[in-house]
Amino acid sequence: MNVRRVGASLAVVMIATAVNPIIGEASTNFNLRKKVIGVSGIMNVTSINTMVTRGEFSNMLVNASSFRSTVNGVSNTSVFADVNREHEYAASIRIAAEQGWMSGYLGGDFKPNEYITLQDAVKGILRLLEYENSDFTGDQTGSRLSKYHFLELDENINKDAQEILKKEDCINLFYNLLKTDTKSGTMFGKSLDCELTEEGEINPLTMVDNSLKGPKVVRSKSRLNSYLPFKLKEANVYLDGEAVSKSSDAIDVALESSDGVLIYYHQLSKTVWLYTVGTENESGRSAVFGEISNIVYDSTDLMTPSAIILDDGNTYELAGTDMQFAFSSYGDFRVGDTVNLIYTLSTDSEGNETRSVIDYIED
Repeated sequence: MNVRRVGASLAVVMIATAVNPIIGEASTNFNLRKKVIGVSGIMNVTSINTMVTRGEFSNMLVNASSFRSTVNGVSNTSVFADVNREHEYAASIRIAAEQGWMSGYLGGDFKPNEYITLQDAVKGILRLLEYENSDFTGDQTGSRLSKYHFLELDENINKDAQEILKKEDCINLFYNLLKTDTKSGTMFGKSLDCELTEEGEINPLTMVDNSLKGPKVVRSKSRLNSYLPFKLKEANVYLDGEAVSKSSDAIDVALESSDGVLIYYHQLSKTVWLYTVGTENESGRSAVFGEISNIVYDSTDLMTPSAIILDDGNTYELAGTDMQFAFSSYGDFRVGDTVNLIYTLSTDSEGNETRSVIDYIED
């Protein structure tokens, strides 16, 4: 299979299609935060108003830590009486307890389905930042909350100690964590390839552009599962630019109604971007499969093609030297060949559409 990539520009499109259009300064700030947390793989951000359980929060802590690459879906042991080894978050709960990020209750229960409060969440976050119990004197809970406010981990969070956190709160909390220095003086987010912009915010592009894998087209779920280096059910999944929670069902529908799905993935964050072949998206990228019916050359340059036409009748502009070379007389494609194109769609003020090829996969 012959594949050409266009590097950083792909990362720009990947990030741009991961969220809805941004409106206003406050919305811009939160959408940036949501993008960063989604790309980092810390949590699935499909529903920001959902309350977060203790089991879910333990998983977020693990995903933000160095244990993220080693945790399995099933624990080898049962640490708490109410968390058997087959529990969805059994391994994360075990790690969170062993590392002192979270504690159980008297009687040996963890209560994984109860909702996480701010004060319990703060304990885990401060432990990730290398703070020990000995760093807090007197009222441990009050002392931790004071440190939480001092470190500005409370930015954009308006909750009291006993209040339950929603996913929106956790997005803000973990984003603030990524920007905060550990006790030893290193920005915590560096472990997840985070870099700050000149404005002091985390740049999500640097988190994916060097390790984005793909593209590949698959036409069955078994091929999709075999291609990914992690389990699909553990991933943050975007389908045609929209985050999906029940990704298995959504992928079944996409495969049944199309020529397959196009895949990009980021292994560290366990994030997967899927595009239904044949579905044209007004923003972000689209994928199409078809036969080349014509290769277009400008009259002024008979060596460099400017566009190709597929058997769907649409013209696809060749933007960039790599794409032009691939479809030139020196490249791999000829009229009559089949190809999967990845392209962006733009519309000018007069309603004229332009489809620009940014990548391809030889079928």
